[in-house]
Amino acid sequence: MSINPLPPPREPTGLGRLPAARWFLLVGALAGVTLAAGAAIVMTLNARAALLDPRTEVAAQLDLLIVILIALFALLLVLGVALGAVVHYALLKPVSRLTAQVRTVAAGDFDHRLHVDHPAELAELSSHIDSMRARIVSAWRTAADQAEELRRSNSELEQFAYVASHDLQEPLRKVASFTQMLEQRYGPQLDERARQYIHYAVDGAKRMQLLINDLLDFSRVGRVTGERSEVDSGAALDRALDNLSATIEEAGAVVTRDELPRVNGNETQLTQLFQNLVENAVKFRSEEPPRVHVGARRDGELWEFSCSDNGIGVEPKYADRIFLIFQRLHARDVYPGTGIGLALCRKIVEYHGGRLWLDGAPDSDPGDDTDGRGATFRWTLPATGGPR
Repeated sequence: MSINPLPPPREPTGLGRLPAARWFLLVGALAGVTLAAGAAIVMTLNARAALLDPRTEVAAQLDLLIVILIALFALLLVLGVALGAVVHYALLKPVSRLTAQVRTVAAGDFDHRLHVDHPAELAELSSHIDSMRARIVSAWRTAADQAEELRRSNSELEQFAYVASHDLQEPLRKVASFTQMLEQRYGPQLDERARQYIHYAVDGAKRMQLLINDLLDFSRVGRVTGERSEVDSGAALDRALDNLSATIEEAGAVVTRDELPRVNGNETQLTQLFQNLVENAVKFRSEEPPRVHVGARRDGELWEFSCSDNGIGVEPKYADRIFLIFQRLHARDVYPGTGIGLALCRKIVEYHGGRLWLDGAPDSDPGDDTDGRGATFRWTLPATGGPR
């Protein structure tokens, strides 16, 4: 299995920059020089002692001492060479093999096995590392299989979206239109209960169409028209307000705004985000004329947006529930809708790398007279430039 290579290792610092083999060579060279110097000193002392013309017994003892010292030096030299060979073949060579194997794996060949026979400590270490490598490869392959399955599932979901947007809505349009035609043609012959049944059928078909459209919008986030670029959030809000112009005018709502920044995102989805939040603020209004304020402030590498209103508000215990799909806090005949709007908003924000939440208290705008009523939704979006 070949995947992207790992990043380069950290550079060693201090004395660690010198490889272990060179340390052993350096120590061995110093030991050899020391032995040679010791032998030279002994030979020099022996020569000086001979010049003093010692007695025969003393000279014999000195000669014996010299022979013993030379034998000791020779033995130390042999032991040093033997120790160097043992270190080389029993330690340095296995370490070098393990290092080469690890570098092969780090270069991207994760199927390459790690194994050294000796010494026991390195053999155990290589076994543990190879087990971790095998586990990582297994998890990676499982994730790759799941990703492929997810791509296949998304493809099927796109096909379903096509069917839902065409083949499912056409029968609903026929049901609604023919039921209305039935009422228009045979209306005088129908009693009040029959007309009520026709109204239920038409209303159900229209609500099913609206639900299908909302589900399509929810499923398309991040898959269709998901390209992100530098977007003027103020222009996105303007388009949302244009789409809601009839609703805002009918409710007598006033929408104010701060100067909104440029962010990194998808223009269509950000327009949908503003439209859903402002539409909710107008829909869930109190007895007073709706007042909505959209603001923004910089927070490091993110922009924090807010949408405040003077409506009926949301109880804190429902702060999480309102973002779940199909969750409603009010009856459909009081506040119409499908219960997907806020779930769609959260999905859009999370797709952009931010988060959306309900604040505990509405913003206190200087020109606002909400007196602490209403609700404030806050969300974050990535800024186009660096942090301020």
